Amino acid sequence: MNPSIAPLLVGCAAGFSGDRTDAAGPVVDTLVASLAAGPAGQRAFLIFETLAERTLALAQLRRRADPESGYEPLLDEMLRPVLARCLENGIRIVSNFGAANPRAAARHIARIALEVGAPAPRIAVIEGDDLSTPAQRELLREQLGERLDSLRVVSANAYIGAEPIAAALDAGAQIVVCGRVADPSLTVGPAMSHFGWRADDWQKLGRATMAGHLLECGAQVCGGYFADPGFKEVPSLDKVGFPIAQIEADGACTIVKSDGTGGLVTEATVKEQLLYEVHDPAGYLTPDVIADITEAQVSALGVNRVALNGVRGHARPTHYKVNVCHEGGWLAEGEISYAGPRAESRARLAADVLRSRLKGLALRVDLIGAVSILGDDAGHTLAATADSGARDVRLRIAATHDDRAEAERLGREVMALYTCGPAGGGGVRSTLTPRLNTISCLLPREAVPVRFEMVSP
Repeated sequence: MNPSIAPLLVGCAAGFSGDRTDAAGPVVDTLVASLAAGPAGQRAFLIFETLAERTLALAQLRRRADPESGYEPLLDEMLRPVLARCLENGIRIVSNFGAANPRAAARHIARIALEVGAPAPRIAVIEGDDLSTPAQRELLREQLGERLDSLRVVSANAYIGAEPIAAALDAGAQIVVCGRVADPSLTVGPAMSHFGWRADDWQKLGRATMAGHLLECGAQVCGGYFADPGFKEVPSLDKVGFPIAQIEADGACTIVKSDGTGGLVTEATVKEQLLYEVHDPAGYLTPDVIADITEAQVSALGVNRVALNGVRGHARPTHYKVNVCHEGGWLAEGEISYAGPRAESRARLAADVLRSRLKGLALRVDLIGAVSILGDDAGHTLAATADSGARDVRLRIAATHDDRAEAERLGREVMALYTCGPAGGGGVRSTLTPRLNTISCLLPREAVPVRFEMVSP
């Protein structure tokens, strides 16, 4: 059989930075078993999706403090338990855990391989997403105007696509380390390489993009974000599995979960994830393709086995999306608890005291246990909600300010409530956190040169 015709297996072992680090083991077990039982020429990939919109800014701050840092903090915990087995069984790894420092991540992976006794892997890094050169800064200024000059920029990154990933794999990379690539591109790149698709094969790219979209949030499609007791039951959520896609030569896919795990894969879980963060079902924009799910069909093929068909693709956008993260002042938070008779009244009085003493700060007030999640920053909901007599209330008060000294006032005033009243407050906690704000723009593709480089062995 022609290897390009055999289905491609792509398993996901992380949906964000900070996800569970034990997910990869069961996924790799399933991939190894599937490769052993599958057709000749079948290939398998393991992907880790570890970047959110502002993760890169935090990574850049870590890199400023330590030039050898700036990649996924849990890289070691995620990869060490499975690296040798992946290399031994021909399972290639693609991830954006390079974050702000893909080369340092690659060096760390090479060290892990040495320490676990595995052969030195062929590692490629993808570069071009980091828009920190003076020329690129001027391009950003053309898009964002003079306001860019007043910002203390922490990071600026383009959402690049799958082509450099596919090129690196075609060059023999066993591990591909990326920074900011679009989440579905982690799956599209392996599919392009495996099947030999052209970069303008829109229908196939659209289908593979939605396969990647189903995988990118990890356990969500296996029931994690789906679970709602009494309404949407999910078995053994404490052992929820992570997803694996079997992608066909035409881009259609089937979603399963790792063997021996909890959770479930059903038409409902797949439909929820399919629509997740999709603003326009007819035009889901990615750097690889514009995917169209208006005629998508989701169908169960068996227990924990669901097929996705009918996705279409249109020519990709002419521009890359760019996120610019910048310093945004300080977030101050303080909390204090009240319990027993008239607890809510005392918490409300404490909030009034703080409003009076913290004039000049725009305060967010939450009465956790009475009015919080459904409240609003301006406090209209709290003001309009009568005292319910709650006996277990934690007052949370928060404010933002550009001046650190002004923000620090909040924590001191919350602490003073211990003895300045109202009665019975306890368990004070306060934090002061630097804020990161984000603005976005578009840059022409030709202004963002992307490339890969083999860095090991």
